[in-house]
Amino acid sequence: MKKVLNKIAIISALSTISYAQTISITSGWQLLGTTDTVSNMANFSSSCATSVYTYNNGAWSTYSPTSSSNTISSIDKAKGFWVNGSSSCTLDLSATTTSTVSSTTTTRTYAIVDTNQLKCYSSTKGTTEACSKKGYDADYSGNQPSYTKSSDGLTVLDNVTGLTWTQSTDTDGSGAVDYKDKYLQADAPAYCENLNLGGFSDWRLPSIKEAYSLIVFNGLDASSYLGTDTSTLTPFIDKTFDWAFGDTTTTEGIAAGDRIIDAQYASTAVYVSTTMNGDATTFGVNYVDGRIKGYPKNRKKLYVRCVRGNTDYGTNSFTDNSDKTISDNTTGLMWQQDDQTSTDWDDSIATCEAATTASHNDWRLPNVKELQSILDYTRSPDTTNSAAIDAKFNATSLTNEEGITDWGYYWTSTTHLNNSEDGTNATYLSFGRALGYFQNAILDVHGAGSQRSNDKTSVATEGGAKLITVNGNNFYAHGPQGDILRLNNMVRCVRDIN
Repeated sequence: MKKVLNKIAIISALSTISYAQTISITSGWQLLGTTDTVSNMANFSSSCATSVYTYNNGAWSTYSPTSSSNTISSIDKAKGFWVNGSSSCTLDLSATTTSTVSSTTTTRTYAIVDTNQLKCYSSTKGTTEACSKKGYDADYSGNQPSYTKSSDGLTVLDNVTGLTWTQSTDTDGSGAVDYKDKYLQADAPAYCENLNLGGFSDWRLPSIKEAYSLIVFNGLDASSYLGTDTSTLTPFIDKTFDWAFGDTTTTEGIAAGDRIIDAQYASTAVYVSTTMNGDATTFGVNYVDGRIKGYPKNRKKLYVRCVRGNTDYGTNSFTDNSDKTISDNTTGLMWQQDDQTSTDWDDSIATCEAATTASHNDWRLPNVKELQSILDYTRSPDTTNSAAIDAKFNATSLTNEEGITDWGYYWTSTTHLNNSEDGTNATYLSFGRALGYFQNAILDVHGAGSQRSNDKTSVATEGGAKLITVNGNNFYAHGPQGDILRLNNMVRCVRDIN
C-alpha cells in the first residue's frame, strides 16, 4: 500500500496560473491541476466544462450540483482538479483569477513531478515484489504526472508545474525526427527564442531542472539494446510527447556515430568546470537511457524541446531551521542538513526510514527527482572546492579513487530498470565529480550534477563491470566512459513540510 504524501496546492484551482490564461479542454474527464481549497467554481459550469470535481483526502467533492460523483468512480484517484468536457474547446480562465480561490491556498513554484515508478523491485533478484512500506520510491506517491495536449496538438501543458512544452522534437518541420533536428548547445537557445508556435512567442531553452521535470522512471534503459526496432523500447518520458531516438539511418546520423540511445536533450546548463581532458561541457537529459550527463558543448549535437511559462521553476528558496534541517519553500520539502554514509542501497533506505532528525519520524530516502531539485549547478569541486549544493547544507568530503579530495554520489529511492525490467540497479546523483576510468585515466567524465546508476547491493556483479587498480586502489568501472561504481554512497533524507 502506498503512503500518500501530503502536498500543498501547486496550481491554485487553475485560476491563479499567471502564466496561462486559457486551458484546452477535450471531450471526457481530464485532470487539469491540483488544489486544496476552492470556494466557488460556478464560472466553470458552461458548455465547455459541464462537471467539476476535486479529489483530496480520499474523497471526491463536486462543485457542479447537477453532477454525481458516481460518474467518475472509474477514474484514477489522483489528487486534483477534474473537469468533464462536453466537447473540445478552450476554457478562458482570465475571469476567475481572484474569485475562485481560497485565500489560504499556498502556491509552490517548484512542484516536483513524481517519478511515476509504481512498482517495487527486489534489490538482489531485480524482480517485482509487493510494496510493503520499506521506503522504496513506489511506497510513496507524490504529484502524479498530468499533461494536457493543446487542441492543435502542438503544445503540452504540464498540469503540475505550469510549464508548457513543445510536443514534437521535429525542429525542422520535415515530418521526421533525425540528426538534422539536433543543435549544438550554443545554437539551441536562439531556436527556441525565435519560435512562434501554438500562438506563443515566449519560448525558451529549458534549464536542466525544467528538462528533468519531464523524466519518468517507468522507462527501461535501452543502453544494452542491440536491435533496430525502437517500437519495442520504453522511453523515460510520457507518451503525450513524441519519442525521439538517436539517428542510425540517415547519412548525417551515421556520420556522427549516433546510437539509438543518443537521444539527449539540450538545456541551458553549462558545467562550471570541465569534463574529460578539459572539454567545455553542457548537461543534457536522456529520455532513452534515463540519465543526466555532461556532453562536449562544442561538438555534441542534442535534440531540443522548448518550454514557456513559470519562469520561477527550478529556483530554490532554502531556510535553515536551526535544528539540523533545511526547508525549501518552493518545493515544500524539508531536508536533513547533514549527510551520512551507507553500506549499500538497502542500508540507505533503512537509514532514512528510521531517522528522527528534529523529532520528525516521517523521513524517507528521496526519489531521484526530489534529490535532483537541490543540486546547485553553479558549484563544483574544481570551482568552489565544494559539493554541487547550497552552502547551507553540510556535505562530507572524501578521498576519491584518484586520491584527491572530492564529494560523493548520493543514493535515491528510485530503481533504474534495464531493458529486461531488471530492478537490481538504483539511481544516484553525483554531487561531486562523476568519475570514470577512461583511456587509462581517472577523469570527471560527466560532471558534478550528473544522474547515473549502479547495482544496489554489489558493484562487483554489475553487468560489464571490470576491476581496476590505480596506485594500489581497487575499484569497479563499467560502460563506454568507464563509470566508476560505488556501493557506499552518501545519504541525505527528506520529508514533506507539514
